[in-house]
Amino acid sequence: MVVDPTDNPAENSAEAQSKKAAKKQAKDAAKAAKKAEHKAAAGKQDETPEDTPDYSSGKYGQPAMIQSVEKHPERNFVPVTKLIEWIGRKEAVWVRGRVHTSRSKGKQCFLILRQHCSTVQCVIAVSDAVSKQMVKFTGNIHKESIVDLKANAISVPNKIESCTEQTLELSVLEIYVVSTAKAQLPLQIEDAARPENPDDPEGLNIRVNQDTRLDNRVLDLRTPANQAIFRLEAGVCRLFRDILTAKGFVEIHTPKIISAASEGGANVFTVSYFKDSAYLAQSPQLYKQMAIAADFDKVFTVGAVFRAEDSNTHRHLTEFVGLDLEMAFKYHYHEVVETIGATFTAMFRGLRDECAQEIAAVNQQYKVEPFQFLDPPLRLQYVDGVAMLRAAGVEMGDEDDLSTPNEKLLGRLVKTKYGTDFYILDKYPLAVRPFYTMPDPKDSRYSNSYDMFMRGEEILSGAQRIHDPEYLTERAKHHNIDISKIAAYIEAFRFGCPPHAGGGIGMERVVMLYLGLDNIRKTSMFPRDPKRVTP
Repeated sequence: MVVDPTDNPAENSAEAQSKKAAKKQAKDAAKAAKKAEHKAAAGKQDETPEDTPDYSSGKYGQPAMIQSVEKHPERNFVPVTKLIEWIGRKEAVWVRGRVHTSRSKGKQCFLILRQHCSTVQCVIAVSDAVSKQMVKFTGNIHKESIVDLKANAISVPNKIESCTEQTLELSVLEIYVVSTAKAQLPLQIEDAARPENPDDPEGLNIRVNQDTRLDNRVLDLRTPANQAIFRLEAGVCRLFRDILTAKGFVEIHTPKIISAASEGGANVFTVSYFKDSAYLAQSPQLYKQMAIAADFDKVFTVGAVFRAEDSNTHRHLTEFVGLDLEMAFKYHYHEVVETIGATFTAMFRGLRDECAQEIAAVNQQYKVEPFQFLDPPLRLQYVDGVAMLRAAGVEMGDEDDLSTPNEKLLGRLVKTKYGTDFYILDKYPLAVRPFYTMPDPKDSRYSNSYDMFMRGEEILSGAQRIHDPEYLTERAKHHNIDISKIAAYIEAFRFGCPPHAGGGIGMERVVMLYLGLDNIRKTSMFPRDPKRVTP
């Protein structure tokens, strides 16, 4: 057999591997060279020669921090919502806002400026008035930075769908960074503001979760929906005050540091008070009633309420804003019920008519059915509500309290039958109400008490209070309450007190349910619950 001296498997294998490595190395080198060429070309395209005059110098940049050195009366700052009035004018306007997004394209930079709930497109393009350096500077401004810009408002032929101001854009002449945001943000405003659609799997993948939102609340609050929610919330407080003031109520301010639990309960926060202990008020009820005993007749208060309840639900907070009212009446507590009911319908009407823009902004992100109500509001007897639930298959006794699922079911039944999201349930069983609730004089099983509901959830609990000190003492003993702990409460009625009734409203819950939101933390600016005390 003749053997070919070149037929050496080991050498052939090594040679093949060497050729393969050389080929890969050449390929990688070519790829790197091509990448470098592209990068150089791009850099050359973007690079502005040092000797190219910057004729926009002084019309852009980041000036010194504003420390109230001087005023600029010549700068006529215009809200984004008023820019439409400046279309076609020769005079330029000044606008301050945040950089929502920016996109550079050739010799232009398109910037979306956001101001509260409003957005407008701004164009910075190379021209006789705008240099390449100014365009490049604008394209490098970080998102969420605050800028001042001088611009002309120009009408556009086609609507700008991505902005609230769709019929105009700003042609920028000058731009200055007032406050720079960090380059890397913990959440993107565009993501946090994205419409929630449970049926869209892609939407679920980019949704910002609740903890991320709350951990970075300052950023989260900048979304259009949140801007609208808390402006509408301010409207609720304003309407509450205005409506009751017009009805002859007096606003009072009650202590939040108290010597004993407001209602004799244990769910209170204890605080160190010098050499003793005190408590954060669960309710302003005692002080509202004392004001009635002091002949103020009709009072209300808006303030913080504290509940040390370990409730991790969609509708509970450990600190919330209470809208409380109390009112003396002549002969029947329904005088008060009717006043409260009319206050709610006036509030709902005011929100509908005065906050339409805010409601629309919320609906852009959270789709819900518009809130419906009757005027005067629907009032049902508790026994009638129980009968409706039984007809729907719920098994419960006449004097059983409503569970949360049954409250929601009753809300749906009422909506179907009466076409309202708001109703009053009157004459609750006495056994499920506090000791200070006046019993029904016609049926001792029931009481002169009531709850009010929005979308099937309770937003007010109220009653005629027992104003006779001896009867109040009797009822407290019936509930096994230590009389010594509520002595000050009972004493308040020993100097004569008119019959009265009232109730407490959770402001955040009202806003949540009016807007049809799914969690009360969306309507608390900085929510407090058993697991969160920051930020």
